[in-house]
Amino acid sequence: MKPHLTRRLIQLYVGLALYGASSALLVVSGLGLEPWNVLHQGLAELTGMSIGVVSIFIGAAVLLLWIPLKQRPGLGTVSNVFVVGLAMDGTLALLPDAHTLIVRIPLLVAGIVLNGLATGLYISAKFGPGPRDGLMTGLHQRTGRSIRLMRTLVEVAVVATGFAFGGTVGIGTVLYALAIGPLAQFFLRFFAVPAPSERGIVAAGGQPERAILQR
Repeated sequence: MKPHLTRRLIQLYVGLALYGASSALLVVSGLGLEPWNVLHQGLAELTGMSIGVVSIFIGAAVLLLWIPLKQRPGLGTVSNVFVVGLAMDGTLALLPDAHTLIVRIPLLVAGIVLNGLATGLYISAKFGPGPRDGLMTGLHQRTGRSIRLMRTLVEVAVVATGFAFGGTVGIGTVLYALAIGPLAQFFLRFFAVPAPSERGIVAAGGQPERAILQR
């Protein structure tokens, strides 16, 4: 296997695993989740399934929406559906409960920063966007509306639905919304994989990055 491809695969799967772990840190902090995990947690409360399993089912359902939107999944897209949910449940099984703010606040901060790092890793590997990010770009292409607007409308809807089902919305949700764009942008540049013919590292580009960064 070529070194260039090997690096990309490592970035993809390490990034997806860390993304799931970062989401678990936010769950344990109890101070608010990222938008989609508010929905996942709410549905987990409603159904009795684990949040990671719910994440897998929702990811698969969102992927089906790609068909009418004429989006093409990549290896990263399909891997995202399964790896993130499994990593989240695995990390939650290892983490003890956090009862005091002295513990919960560092968990929140670590979860947000790790999420940005994980986003930079798996997106810059360029194996395709996650199901939810592809949904944003697909809606953008079909409607002609901006990715920012499509993302806002979808995420408001999933947060409201998740909150109604018992998902956690709090200061962490707000901090995540404010911080994830700049963090993802920084780590996308940091982990960008150069083309085989290039010597330097270049910033990643394309629609998946815009779906992450335009909020």
